[in-house]
Amino acid sequence: MVVGDVTTGTEVLVIGAGPGGYVAAIRAAQKGLDTTLVEKDAYGGACLNRGCIPSKALITGSGLAHEAGNAEFMGVHADPAVDMGKMVEWKDGVVDGLTSGVEKLCKANGVNLVAGTASFTGENTVRVAHGGEGQGSETLSFEHAVVATGSRPVQIPGFDFAEDHVWSSAEALDAETVPDRLGVVGGGYIGMELATTYAKLGADVTVVEMLDDILDPYEDDVKRIVRKRAEELGVEFHFGEGASEWSEAPDGGYLLHTETEAGDESTYGVDRILVAVGRQPVTDGLDPGVAGIETDDRGFVETDDRTRTAVEHIHAVGDVAGDPMLAHAASNEGIVAAEVIAGEPAALDRQAVPAAVFTDPEIGTVGMTEADAEDAGFDPVVGQMPFNASGRAMTTGHTEGFVRIVADEEAGFVLGAQIVGPEASELIAEVALAIEMGATLEDVAATVHTHPTLAEAVMEAAENARGQAIHTLNR
Repeated sequence: MVVGDVTTGTEVLVIGAGPGGYVAAIRAAQKGLDTTLVEKDAYGGACLNRGCIPSKALITGSGLAHEAGNAEFMGVHADPAVDMGKMVEWKDGVVDGLTSGVEKLCKANGVNLVAGTASFTGENTVRVAHGGEGQGSETLSFEHAVVATGSRPVQIPGFDFAEDHVWSSAEALDAETVPDRLGVVGGGYIGMELATTYAKLGADVTVVEMLDDILDPYEDDVKRIVRKRAEELGVEFHFGEGASEWSEAPDGGYLLHTETEAGDESTYGVDRILVAVGRQPVTDGLDPGVAGIETDDRGFVETDDRTRTAVEHIHAVGDVAGDPMLAHAASNEGIVAAEVIAGEPAALDRQAVPAAVFTDPEIGTVGMTEADAEDAGFDPVVGQMPFNASGRAMTTGHTEGFVRIVADEEAGFVLGAQIVGPEASELIAEVALAIEMGATLEDVAATVHTHPTLAEAVMEAAENARGQAIHTLNR
C-alpha cells in the first residue's frame, strides 16, 4: 500500500477486523477477489480482545478455583489461592495467540492489511488515517465495501469509564486484583457472567437491575435456575432499581446510589462499579452518511437479508448492524456478505442461530420457544430431560437444569431448544444442526448417543416429546 496522496484501488474493502470483518475478508479473498482489510486497533475485534475470549478465560479460571475449593462432597479437600495477576497474564497470552493467528490467517489467504482508521469520503472511497505521529493518511477506492466496526459498552450518565473505580467489561477483564465489594449495574448476560465470575473469586457482589429479573430475553424457569445458583454464590440482587450516581464513602470505598421508578432511593457500599447495560454501535469517525449509508435511531446500520445497506455495493455485518449481536452471527454475516459480493445466491437464515450465556450453569438456546411456536402458527409438542436424571451430570456434581426441545407435533420437525445446565453452550449445537437440516424428533431420538454423556439428555428430551423417554417420566 502506498502512503500519501496516491489513491489505491481494491475490489473489496473491509473496515474492521472483528469476527465479522476478518471472516468476510478471508472469504472474499478465497473467492478470488482483491481484498483489503482496515483495522485501527487489534485483530479479532472486541470479541477476541475485550469480550468473548478473555471473559471465558476468566470464567474458566474462576470456576476451576471454585470447584477445587468446594469439592468436599467428592472427597476432595483444597483451599486454592488465586493469583489474579497471573490469571490475567494467562488470559492475555490466550488473546495474543489468537490475535496473531487472525493476522496470519488473513495474510495466508492473500488479504491486504492496512492499519488505520477509515472514514468514508464518498460511495466508493475512504480516507485511512494511520496511527502515530507523521504516519499520514491514504485514500482507498473500492468496488464493494463491508462495514464491520463493531460495538462498545454503553456508558450511562454519571458513570464515566475514565474513573478508575467505574468499570466497563473491558476493565473488569483486565483487573489484577479482586475488589472486596463489586457493584454490577445491569443483569443481562455480560453483567451476570462477570457477577458470577467475581463471586467465585471472592468478591461480595451486588447486582442492581431496573427490570424485575435477570436475563430478560430468557424464559422464567431458565432464569430462575441461574439466579438461584448466583444467590448460592453470594450474589445479592436488587430489582426495579436503576443506578443514579456514585459518591465517595467515609470508609474509603464508594457508595452506589440507586432509584426506583417510584422515587425510592437506596445506597450500596462498593469498591468497584461494573456498568453492563448493553452495547452501542461504533460508527464515530466513519462518516457513513457521506456514503449514503442509513442508520436507525440508535445508530445501527440498516441492512437486508443479504447484508446490503441502502447503498447496494456497501454491506454491514456484526454488531454495527444490530441484533443478534453475537460473534458467531457476525462471522456468518461476514461469509454471506463476501459470497453476495462474489455473485453467489447467499442470504441470511436466522432460524438456527444459537445463543449462549456462560453463567453457572450455562444457558444455550436456539430457534423457537413453545410460545414462539404457537405465535408462528405451529401446534408445538415439548420434551424435557432434567440433568438430575443424567448419569453423566451426576458424576460431575452439576445436576441443575434441563434440556427442553420444541417441535411441530404433526410433522415432528425440531423448531427450537432451551438448555440450562452444564455445558449448555456445547450441547445446543446439536439442536442447531437439527433445525438447519430439517431433522425430526425421531431423527434426534434415533441417533445413538455415547454413554455416559451430557448429550444423551438431548436424545432423551426428544424421546420425551414423543412420549417414549426411558430415563425420565414422560409428560
